[in-house]
Amino acid sequence: MAVPLDLDQLQSFCVIADCGSFTEAARRVNKTQSAVSMQIKRLEERLGQQLLTRDGRSVSLTNHGEALYSRARKMLRTNAEIMDHFSEGDLAGSIRFGVPDDYAVRLLPVILSNFQRTHPKIVVDVACMASEQLLEGMKAGRYDLIVFTQGTGNTFGELFRTEKMFWVASHGGQALGSDPLPIACGPQCCIWRADAVEALNRVSKDYRIAYTSSNALAISSAVLSDLAVGFLPESALQPGMRVVSDDQNLPRLGDAQLALLRASHAYGSIYDALANHIVSSMGNLHVQPATNAVAAE
Repeated sequence: MAVPLDLDQLQSFCVIADCGSFTEAARRVNKTQSAVSMQIKRLEERLGQQLLTRDGRSVSLTNHGEALYSRARKMLRTNAEIMDHFSEGDLAGSIRFGVPDDYAVRLLPVILSNFQRTHPKIVVDVACMASEQLLEGMKAGRYDLIVFTQGTGNTFGELFRTEKMFWVASHGGQALGSDPLPIACGPQCCIWRADAVEALNRVSKDYRIAYTSSNALAISSAVLSDLAVGFLPESALQPGMRVVSDDQNLPRLGDAQLALLRASHAYGSIYDALANHIVSSMGNLHVQPATNAVAAE
């Protein structure tokens, strides 16, 4: 019978894959760098394959490493589930959680207040910022769980919610009728911006980027102030916005997709409790458009 793999080695391997650094991985698993390097050497010898490649200071997965990564995560999760099954303690601890600020105003207070009522001993520290910053923060080890906007280029994370994107303008404003169309959007790395620009170019609609910000509230303020037209998912619509109807000669936008991503250590009862609550609450949530958000005439 094959000798079981060492979970400690798999944990170190996953942490290296997450952060891209032996030095940072050693800090996170509380080992010396030489000890972590030895763990990976023994794991590669055990499997008979090279799992990681070093290019200067950066570390990346080989094809064999990619194949191991998802399977190693499953083993770490199963191990945490077994330990939780035989644990008699209450759910208690702290979680560093990140979520895009597009969803913070309407959804986050309700979702997290419900979670705190049912899990009073779990402390959740929340950061609201752009998905790109959250993904960078996850790689840097600043979060345990994040929700992020998943684009076609991202194959990681658990996709749990899809919702329609809308063009929005100020109710009673003039920006929608301007030529070229003034747009309020995120920075160039924003997935929604790339989709909107591609859609406008596809229908040869003249536009200009009139307002750029990585802050969702700033984008909403620009729209409500009639500085520009914007685009938001259904659950981020704000009172006072006009939902632009299909007959306004603006192209259909791709759907917004939300995914959940865990750090490689974030398995076990407290992390599962929050992750399951987020997926069930947001994934199945039926969002009514904001009260004063109405279709544009």
